[in-house]
Amino acid sequence: MSGEHFSVKNLVIYYRTMKGEVKAVDNASFSLSKGETLAIIGESGCGKSSLAKGIMRLLPRNVSVYKGIILFNGLNLMDLDEKEFTNKVRWNKITYVPQAALNSLNPVIKVGEQMIEPLILRQKISKSEAFDRAEKALKAVGVSEVFLHRYPFELSGGMKQRVIIAMSLLTNPELMILDEPTSSLDVLTQANIMNLLKRIKKEKNLGMIFITHDVSLSSELADKVAVMYAGQIVEFVDAETFYSDPKHPYSKKLMESVPTLRRDKELSFIPGSPPSLLDPPKGCRFAERCPFAFEKCVKDPPVIYMNKGFYVRCWLYVKE
Repeated sequence: MSGEHFSVKNLVIYYRTMKGEVKAVDNASFSLSKGETLAIIGESGCGKSSLAKGIMRLLPRNVSVYKGIILFNGLNLMDLDEKEFTNKVRWNKITYVPQAALNSLNPVIKVGEQMIEPLILRQKISKSEAFDRAEKALKAVGVSEVFLHRYPFELSGGMKQRVIIAMSLLTNPELMILDEPTSSLDVLTQANIMNLLKRIKKEKNLGMIFITHDVSLSSELADKVAVMYAGQIVEFVDAETFYSDPKHPYSKKLMESVPTLRRDKELSFIPGSPPSLLDPPKGCRFAERCPFAFEKCVKDPPVIYMNKGFYVRCWLYVKE
């Protein structure tokens, strides 16, 4: 796709376990232009967090397969060794707000000391300058600078989340990955965090990868949507098309399960459970739960490309 700023092509991540090999991410591909937000949605356990950790090289030691292409400003990040990746990319150009971010702060170290660490270690600036930047970053996310000198347990859940987001902004990144940043917050705090992210995106022209299982929440930020099911991206599409006319049967069922405020509709659900990633089914991985399944679904579905590089992985769109 023209204008690509960040893209992932055929990323594969498998883990070794006592029970066998977990196929967490299987040939995932997507792309983003500068300043765009990609929402990655899907049920718990479908591989969303593994995809994020794979981009950031934060995978556990039991990873058995890690391959593919990750292009950032034309540079294949998979060609960088760990030192180069740390110095040039991680917490510099690409930052990460992990799942359960509220537990990411060290409870016995003051907030300010934790915030300035990457600035001192990575950008080699003085402690006083680092504190100045940390103070501005906190103000930008709506937290008083007095909390630089507080311990994390003195902050509410929403304030901790804002601190983590402020830390991710300190190095002026070009891309921020947020792994379910509102999952442990109450509804009002979720709304405040989403409004904050929308403002940051607009003011800084910051690209984002927003990972969530909440379809309605994803619509707040998304320019593009990637739908994951059982380790695969089954649909990659622009947000307008996804929320009005999703293509993959799994995407359709997800949208049918979301209630609306402005019109009455009969809510639907997806029967059954997602397959185990230890032994995913042959052929289409959604076939056993799909209302449109037919005889061809026993074979791996092809990737059907549409306009502007978007695609759907489904036999229904194969023209005879």
